[in-house]
Amino acid sequence: MDNNRNEDQLLQSEWLITIAEELEKARVDNESIFSRKPCIYKVPRYLRDADKKSYTPSVVSIGPYHYQNHHLHPMERHKWRAFHQTISRYNHDFKLYFESIKELEPKARGSYEGEIDLNSNEFVKMMVLDGCFMLELFRGIKDGFEKLGYAKGDPVFSICGSLDSIRRDMIKLENQIPLFILDKLLALQSSDGQESHPLATMAIPFFAPLIPTDEPFHKGDAISHFDIQPLHCLQLFRENLVSKGLILPKRTKKLWKRRLSRNVVGKPTTQVTYCVSQLRESGVRFRKRETDQFWDIKYKKSTLYIPRILIHDGTKSIFRNLVAFEECHPECSNEITAYLVFMNNLIDSGEDVSFLNYKGIIEHWLGNDDDVADLFNGLCQEVVADLNNSYLSGLTDEINKCRDRRWSTWKADFRHKYFRNPWALISVIAGVVLLLITILQAFYDVYSYYKPTS
Repeated sequence: MDNNRNEDQLLQSEWLITIAEELEKARVDNESIFSRKPCIYKVPRYLRDADKKSYTPSVVSIGPYHYQNHHLHPMERHKWRAFHQTISRYNHDFKLYFESIKELEPKARGSYEGEIDLNSNEFVKMMVLDGCFMLELFRGIKDGFEKLGYAKGDPVFSICGSLDSIRRDMIKLENQIPLFILDKLLALQSSDGQESHPLATMAIPFFAPLIPTDEPFHKGDAISHFDIQPLHCLQLFRENLVSKGLILPKRTKKLWKRRLSRNVVGKPTTQVTYCVSQLRESGVRFRKRETDQFWDIKYKKSTLYIPRILIHDGTKSIFRNLVAFEECHPECSNEITAYLVFMNNLIDSGEDVSFLNYKGIIEHWLGNDDDVADLFNGLCQEVVADLNNSYLSGLTDEINKCRDRRWSTWKADFRHKYFRNPWALISVIAGVVLLLITILQAFYDVYSYYKPTS
């Protein structure tokens, strides 16, 4: 009996020890999470499952998430070429770069979501090679690749070759390194320090071809002054899109209210719930807004002014990664998502796209208008956005009110039925004239009865 009791006590003691160990692990995990400041995330599964290709790099790995992907290994030798060209140009000892980045290793690791399964040497080497590779590409677009010592028609370091694919890979959420790594490497290569935003002045022209407008970027164009310090290239690209004069309502400053949610509780989501065809039938007119800021939509006197947007084969990947970052980063607002949800509601079919194309609002290089409709309808398929605090919330309220007015609907239906076809218009006019003649004839008949002519 005593032996059984002792065994029970021993088991109980071991069980309590196990609980204590798990609590200690939880304490360490909490401290680790509080000490980290992630800004580079793994794309959530519910987004990735909808379109894996848009989030996976095709030719180059930047950072640790896709470092082991075999199909990206051929680009590694070109990273070594970039590093060799860099240290040769500045006559630097290669150890200077590794020692400088080694000091930033803890901070860099903390920029990633979750633990990075690379030892210190591998991690530092990756940061140096990726960073120098990116800076060479930035410099090449800014100053010319041949001036940097690369051969004309180089397979990577030239304006032809795989540059377009590399550019698209470099703004994918999982394919980032912290900008402070690039700043450090750039500081090693710079001596004048005259430019106020040297990295931005190099990076933004490089990513300019990805901006979803058909307005060309000129080297003399002013670089945006950001309200926040971008953390990586994807956020740099995003801030350059939304910081060009965007004035947000004060309520959007409350970032805790803007979080996207799968179960929106409280005030119902406010968004346009009618497509282009339905709004046209309600009397809403569409005009192209003359600005290169594709998100800057206005509504005035039953007219919706929408800036021109260019859709090409890389647009889907660009927007998906911007939405994923807004979804993941708690300090990021949702301007891009709000715009895409708005456009998703406007576009229900290829007919809607065709009309917007006719109005000069949408230009696309895809197969047909239905492909564009499918693109917009798919971008926000897995995202439920609370737009009550977005920059478009007031505008969508006005549009919905206009659509719901019975008089506006009746007037638009009448115009739609009788004034779109010239023969129908002539018939209406003839009918009105005939009605007026009939009324006048009836009036004179009655008048002559009571007031006969003398």
